[in-house]
Amino acid sequence: MIDTQVHDSGLGDADDDDFDDVVEAYDSQLPDNRYLDRELSWLAFNQRVLELAEDPNLPTLERANFLAIFASNLDEFFMVRVAGLKRRILTGLAVPTNVGRAPLDVLADLATSAHALQERHAAVWSEQVRPALADAGIEVVSWAELSDPERSTLYDYFSAQVFPVLMPLAVDPAHPFPYISGLSLNLAVRIRNARTGRQEFARLKVPPMLPRLIEVAKNGSTVRYLPIEELISENLDDLFPGMEILEHHTFRLTRNEDVVIEEDETENLIQALEAELLRRRFGPPIRLEITEDMDEVTLSLLLDELDITENDVYRLPAPLDLRGLFSLSQIERPDLRYPAHVPKTSTPFQPAEQNGRADIFAAIRKEDVLVHHPYESFTTSVVSFLQQAARDPHVLAIKQTLYRTSGDSPIVEALIDAAENGKQVLALVEVKARFDEAANIVWARKLEKAGVHVVYGLVGLKTHCKLLHVIREEDGVLRSYSHIGTGNYNPKTSRIYEDYGLFTANEQVGRDLTRLFNELSGYAIEKKFKRLLVAPLHLRKGLLRHIDGERRNALAGKPAHVRIKVNSMVDEQIIDSLYRASQAGVKVDVWVRGICSLRSDLPGVSDNITVRSILGRYLEHSRIFTFHNNGDPQVFIGSADMMHRNLDRRVEALVRVTEPAHVNELISLFELAMSDTTSSWHLGAEGEWTRHHLDAEGNPLVDLQEKTMSQVLRRRRARAVR
Repeated sequence: MIDTQVHDSGLGDADDDDFDDVVEAYDSQLPDNRYLDRELSWLAFNQRVLELAEDPNLPTLERANFLAIFASNLDEFFMVRVAGLKRRILTGLAVPTNVGRAPLDVLADLATSAHALQERHAAVWSEQVRPALADAGIEVVSWAELSDPERSTLYDYFSAQVFPVLMPLAVDPAHPFPYISGLSLNLAVRIRNARTGRQEFARLKVPPMLPRLIEVAKNGSTVRYLPIEELISENLDDLFPGMEILEHHTFRLTRNEDVVIEEDETENLIQALEAELLRRRFGPPIRLEITEDMDEVTLSLLLDELDITENDVYRLPAPLDLRGLFSLSQIERPDLRYPAHVPKTSTPFQPAEQNGRADIFAAIRKEDVLVHHPYESFTTSVVSFLQQAARDPHVLAIKQTLYRTSGDSPIVEALIDAAENGKQVLALVEVKARFDEAANIVWARKLEKAGVHVVYGLVGLKTHCKLLHVIREEDGVLRSYSHIGTGNYNPKTSRIYEDYGLFTANEQVGRDLTRLFNELSGYAIEKKFKRLLVAPLHLRKGLLRHIDGERRNALAGKPAHVRIKVNSMVDEQIIDSLYRASQAGVKVDVWVRGICSLRSDLPGVSDNITVRSILGRYLEHSRIFTFHNNGDPQVFIGSADMMHRNLDRRVEALVRVTEPAHVNELISLFELAMSDTTSSWHLGAEGEWTRHHLDAEGNPLVDLQEKTMSQVLRRRRARAVR
């Protein structure tokens, strides 16, 4: 039997075999079609991003930003997910997907869906967002729309700032076809030699260090921009004097940029990773984007030289690469943006005197502090905590995991200051954080030079948990101060990522972190923990036991409720456990931002399961797990998504939240998110997501993020009065 009152998060292993037998027995009773395809579900997530760009009720510059986010997301999808699928097919390692379909069939479905989404994306820009920006005085124009004086001014700019850095590369018997770097914007130019009459081909890379949108003219709040590739295209005669320009078209190539490291075969992970990053630049082509007017001769040449098939070609209206719309964020037009939100200092961390400095250690000793970013400040909580620890003479040691951090990170600087102040400092740097590998290598070496003990975790496992542990001597006794978070120690992303962090001086949490850091810097994780659930050995098992405890309570006629908030819900064991709980009468609420393989439309299986998704000005990033536990709620926050990689191939950690006020806050957030009066997407039949953002009268439903900000302000004012 499972004791649902147990408070040891490890939950014991005495009956593991019996529990596994029960799981297998129940799995055989579940339908075969109980999962949604994870790759198509990811595209459905990006479609939700696109629907925000389509919403005329959103501020116009925010709509442009969502178009850029969609483009960036899709690039990563091709570079990693599609590329990985193709690589496994080519190497003969491909296996049926999570829904049992052949990889080639999935690739065909992905191509169909991705083509439709990219065409819709381009149409939203040209037919909706671009005209809306123009109405607001921000015009992105073509060369044909410019006046003669504007063209003259732009030619002067081209001659002085653009022409000197351009490098046209001819293709002929003496000049082989040049390497096309991934995600670069290029011009394919066909020319005729006026003297010989021979046709030639040249490739021209658009310099990535130059502004993508060039300011043409500005008059008050009205501004006009021209895409740089149009400026280059209209001045090709300067690059090919004496040649006749026959055709010129823009194209863009996406390559496989996923990194594969065989850690067991290398002694130096850093050197191996640096070599792999160099190889990443030369990954095989995955997708070719071309302008819709490209002629067949030029396209045929590109297909032959790039060794890519027509199925991988995406014909789109200009301009390509709408990531360039990110540059519009520099425009000072607050009237075209979301209302400003300034993160507030969490009440316990507010200084006692105006313009004074808060004593972070005293605040944590007094009570556990739960901070909700970006509504509450990362700088005046996490950064201040670390900076105070770095200069405090009573602090003896600091231990921290670093997965992603910013380029000018005060976190890294504080660790360096601490080491220079004579403290023992351990930084566990995850150098395999996808697309941040190069930056993490730089920071790791900088930390090492400053005397910080830098380790890279365990072979075969990424260290994804967000942990900060400070050891301080107080009256001859060592006291632990801990921070466990759901998001990266990154001050920049903390302003746009929604995350939670728990500060505590609890001795048990301190002992758990001491053991966990010792194992991370030493050998494999084998021990259990009291307040933590740790992957890869115990986290999935612990969650399954909590879910099964709710199932048993429901069967016994007791109230039962499971609430899970994650970025991705893919793991089959977790999903099946939720189905079993639903069948027993447990109310299951799943709040997922991205991929969801869980179905909510299976009669007799998912009748009690509700799935919602919320996207908005902030990226919902926190992971929360709550279990009713017969009136004694068990609530966890942490870094783990419900994916195989998180539960099996990463070091993840969830911490149990125990303060009643914090438990109530997290449960109340769920109740708001799952309410039918809150704007969200609902998962329905066949994996279709439907947006619910207006009531029956056409009025906007509650915006969870705006509501949360107002609640944070109310809590702050209430505590200030007390």
